[in-house]
Amino acid sequence: MNKFKHFLGIDVSKEFFDAVLILEGKKEHPVHNQFINNYKGIRALVKWLRDMGATGENTLVCLEHTGMYGKLIIKYLIGFSFSLWVEMSLRIIKSIGIQRGKNDKIDAERIAFYALKNVESAVIYRAPRQVVDKIRTLLSLRDKLTTNKLRLLQYDNEMVDFDKELTKISTKFNKNTLAGINKDLLSIEKQLDKFIKEDENLNKIFNQATSVTGVGKITALYLICFTNEFTMYSNPRQLACYAGVVPFEHTSGKSIKGRAKVHYMANKTLKKHLHLCAMAATNYDPEIKQYYQRKVEEGKSKMLVMNNVRNKLIHRICSCIKNEKLFEVKKIE
Repeated sequence: MNKFKHFLGIDVSKEFFDAVLILEGKKEHPVHNQFINNYKGIRALVKWLRDMGATGENTLVCLEHTGMYGKLIIKYLIGFSFSLWVEMSLRIIKSIGIQRGKNDKIDAERIAFYALKNVESAVIYRAPRQVVDKIRTLLSLRDKLTTNKLRLLQYDNEMVDFDKELTKISTKFNKNTLAGINKDLLSIEKQLDKFIKEDENLNKIFNQATSVTGVGKITALYLICFTNEFTMYSNPRQLACYAGVVPFEHTSGKSIKGRAKVHYMANKTLKKHLHLCAMAATNYDPEIKQYYQRKVEEGKSKMLVMNNVRNKLIHRICSCIKNEKLFEVKKIE
């Protein structure tokens, strides 16, 4: 990471983004500029940087996760050969301590200072392949459609006990909407299958992940998207921590003797789907079923044991990916 001489912090909003550049690591004299959040603005940013002597080879660019607002910046700066560090906003906030005042310029400056101070631990962003981006978009759309479908069905189911007349009217008008949602969901499933089938690497990883008993298509695809095809985590424990299934000690001196518990900061989507996988595994995997029953009989909390099962599934999946093999179910005699 010592190759970086200059550090650029970017604070992104919908229409504009603020950029603060620390030249030669001298934080006393940061340089600020603001640009439109489009391709024209990004080209203006690159020209401004080059005029300052900051190039893709000697500059570390740091910005926060901002969803779609930062997508264009990330895409084109990578195209201009810049090294990007896309960091969690909470990490940046907690690293700089107590702060007073806030605006876009100050935020960009703080991000630049964060990059300068933590350059040795910088994680250079690796853009996902286009097919992975497409899958993630379809999964997000699928989730929204499924949620809307459940809301419509729930509304009718709850109303039927109170007013059957209104329920008939509601059901009548929801019928076409539900049919349309079901049709779109089916189309999404077919398109996801097509993406998996047509991409050799995706197909291999997908088959390895789904070979683990209890792991279905959607969970495997979420894992592929959130881990960028299993390249973002060097070991299963890191992934398990990200998914919120690793318990951490909670004690201090003699007064605090709390039980170990998972951290609230986790990928809730991944955690939810892994829980469904764990429930399936306790029913259909003989080894896990036996483990679950034994631990419950020992007096362990069912949710604690279920969390352990989720952890086991992650380790199994990662082992299959690392060793490039399918999972083999052990026979219990």
